[in-house]
Amino acid sequence: MPEKNIFEKLIEELTKIPGIGPKSAQRIAFYLLKQPRENVETLANTILKVKKEIKYCSICFNITEKEPCEICSNPERDPSSICVVAEPKDLWAIEKTSRYKGLYHVLGGQISPLDGVFPEDLRIKELINRVEKGNIKEVILATDSTPEGEATALYIARILMAYPVRVTRLAHGLPAGTELDFADEMTLIHALEGRKELIL
Repeated sequence: MPEKNIFEKLIEELTKIPGIGPKSAQRIAFYLLKQPRENVETLANTILKVKKEIKYCSICFNITEKEPCEICSNPERDPSSICVVAEPKDLWAIEKTSRYKGLYHVLGGQISPLDGVFPEDLRIKELINRVEKGNIKEVILATDSTPEGEATALYIARILMAYPVRVTRLAHGLPAGTELDFADEMTLIHALEGRKELIL
């Protein structure tokens, strides 16, 4: 079998991006080929810069360029509330609503034994450490309304029963099976405002 040329290798690399199939990868590759060299170099340099300079905040585990992140270091945020999300993309979705003024905690995934993701693989211990330090009055569980998201929320809620904190879950407005970052801003606003206390 003849070795693939560099253009075919580019298409192959692009198909490794989630959500990009062979046809989309081919379209992107042809688009890049038509662009001026400086545009492509800017894109390539930005990707390399992101890989080099973006890290995880040591407090909430959001992606950031500085330590701690802009949200954790903002004195105007409410330090008594923590919104627990699975991934940074979910944090970004909630931030777009401009309604939530507390802090966050990014778990780094959701419990999914079929995919080999167990509670110890997530940043649950780090969340408990933050709660144990005191000053936290409410923990909002904002994981997806999928079986994995529900399992994760219930697991964390059971642990938090041992602490004097109010534990709430995003409410109506999020249909079952919905991933947080696919929900529109108004849906998320209703879910935040209508959150309910979890009773186990």
